Order: sequence, then C-alpha cells, then structure tokens
Amino acid sequence: MILEMKVPSPGESIKEVEIATWLVKDGDYVEKDQAIAEVDSDKATLELPAEMSGVITLKAEEGDTVAVGAVVCLIDTDAARPDTSASSATTAAAKVEEAPKAEAPKAAPVPAATTYATSAPSPAARKILDEKNIQPTDIVGTGKGGRVTKEDAVNAVPSMGTPTGGSRSSERTKLSMLRRKVAERLVAAKNETAMLTTFNEVDMSAIYAIRDQYKEEFKAKHQMGLGFMSFFTKAVTRALQLYPDVNSMIDGQEKISYDFCDISVAVSGPKGLMVPVVRNAELLSFRGVEAEIKRLAIRARDGQITVDEMTGGTFTISNGGVFGSMLSTPIINPPQSGILGMHNVVERAIVKNGQIVIAPVMFVALSYDHRIIDGRESVGFLVAVKEALENPIELLMDNNPKKALEL
Repeated sequence: MILEMKVPSPGESIKEVEIATWLVKDGDYVEKDQAIAEVDSDKATLELPAEMSGVITLKAEEGDTVAVGAVVCLIDTDAARPDTSASSATTAAAKVEEAPKAEAPKAAPVPAATTYATSAPSPAARKILDEKNIQPTDIVGTGKGGRVTKEDAVNAVPSMGTPTGGSRSSERTKLSMLRRKVAERLVAAKNETAMLTTFNEVDMSAIYAIRDQYKEEFKAKHQMGLGFMSFFTKAVTRALQLYPDVNSMIDGQEKISYDFCDISVAVSGPKGLMVPVVRNAELLSFRGVEAEIKRLAIRARDGQITVDEMTGGTFTISNGGVFGSMLSTPIINPPQSGILGMHNVVERAIVKNGQIVIAPVMFVALSYDHRIIDGRESVGFLVAVKEALENPIELLMDNNPKKALEL
C-alpha cells in the first residue's frame, strides 16, 4: 500500500510551512514515528514523523513552501525491510575481490601562462622594490622574458588596503520561514507602535543574599537552581497587577485588558531566539516559576517546543545579561504592549545612607507602546519592579523566605 503523508496543521492560524531539512533520502527505508523532516512555520520548527514503516519517496524539495494538508512524501508500506547485515557482507566481499587497477601515467603539468615577472629583476629594480616593500612577482615585467626593469620598479605602486592572500568567499542562504517571520514582526513592531523605552537600575544585594543563604537547600529539595528569573517574574506579575495598562493590548480601536499574567520568556534554541509562555505566572510559586521555565527551555533546546506553548503571552521578559549585555532597548513582542529587558550584573559604586559603597547592580529597561501606556504607568511599573527586587522578602515573600521557597 502507498501511504500519502500530508503536512499536519501546527496551529489554527498556520496555513503553510517550509521544508527546512529532509532527515532521510529518497528511497530510504523508514521506521514508524522516525523523524523524516524538519518543517518551519512562522512560529516554530517542528519535526515530521513517519506515519508508517516502508520505503519513502520524497515529493518536495528542501526550501519548498507547502500548504498544510499537502502531500510531501509517499511511503510504500509493502516494501520489505532491507537486510543490512547481508548487504554489508556483500559490500565487504566485493571490496576484497576487486583487483587494484593500474593507474594511467599522469601527464606532466603544463605551466600556466602569466603576465608577471618570470626572471629576476635587475639589481637597480630590486633595490627600488625592496624600498617599496613590493615583491617582483606582484608587478608586470616589460623587459626581455618578462624581466622587471628599473622603470617598472619606479612606476610600481604598493598595494593599499586589506592584505591579499586571505579568504574572501561569501555564501548566500535562504532565511527560514521562522526567521523571515521574526524579521517581519520586528519591523512591524518598530513601524506600527509608538515604542519608547525607560530605564532604571536595581541593587541586587538582597537577592544575592537570599540566594547565598537558601540556594543549596532549594536545589537539594527541588532538584533545580534558584535563579534570577523567578524573582523577576514574581516582581513583574506584582507590578502588572499594580499597573494593568502594561498588561493590555490594542486591537483596532479597542483596548484588551487581562486579569491574568501570561509571561513570555525569551530563551535561546537551536533555531534562534524563541519565546515560550509561562501561563498564569501570578499564581506560581518561586519553585513553580523555576520549574516551568526550565521545562520550556529544555523543550526549546531540544526542538520540541510547540506553537501553543509560544502563543498568547501578555508581557515579555528578555534576559540579555546571560550573553553579557550591559544595556539595551528591547523591541516589543507584538501584539503585547511591554517588554522588560534584564542585563548583566556588575559591581558598581552606589550611594547608600549617604555612603559610597560597592554593590551588584543591574540596569533594567522597559520598552512600551506609548499609544496605550502613558509615562506615569511605564515609569511607575518599572519602579515597582525595582522596589520588589530590592526588597524581595517583604514584597515578594510575605516576610517568610523559607515558606515562599517551599523549604
């Protein structure tokens, strides 16, 4: 029986995908559920598993854009599974029996014609070339037999700019559907929103003290690390409830406000930056946030993240600090209205109680859509995040860190 394999729908709004990579070759025998291709949608890269075992015939090329429901390959389910051990033995025997063939004598190479110097320059020309740091082979000799004359050396001009000899190749590759869609969305965010960014700085001393005191106990009990993301996610959900306009979106001439906080978290995957969503983050504990971010990051890294897991966030947190970024202006993730940018932590001189002290400081940035969020809300939101991070025991842990960390 010949089975037609069709492109499944990755999500409701997706009408077509692109064949990113075939993981098998035409005529290969494939096993049921074996990954045979990677397909790009405008939201994620997904694996296409074989529906049955058999010999595959490809009906689309890498880079082709195909509609959801289109046939991309055929599988002959009646084809016999090849006996790999027998074919290997036959191949090995053939190699043993094959007699080495005598090589035909190679023709002597013919020297390539050249217009450059083929004999030593005159002593006068050599001296001039040495002063100019020019090799005789770099210029055309006009003397007898291509000899470089004194006049040639006088007229020679040293090469300027990039030294020769290095590689200057280039390669042109087609952007994946995912990368093209990301590019379109980023340009749209810049062109279609009144984006503005406000900045602040956070003294991370209190968070460092909590982590130093409880991180080993937290890891021993929950089998995961106590990172910055749980503190920032809890601080953001608190601030979103204080300033609900930041947790809203524009839809045409209407504003949509949410009473829940679905936090999109930017993570690095094999196909680039991906933004899975932590649902109802306002209801999660510190352990719950850490566990969910870890789960989503592993799925993104392994290429198993689904479209549903990356759809529907109400606010985004992006941590450029893991790559060493000191300060940036993050771009809004449409249709959301705000994104918080985290950065690296550096020991800086700050003033506390009238004294100059050294403290671990992080710069934070909030980019927001000024069409729906006013300056008071944006600045107030970022100040609320700062206050919670600098006083986490009172504002995020209800004055009971062990209970908040479920220790």
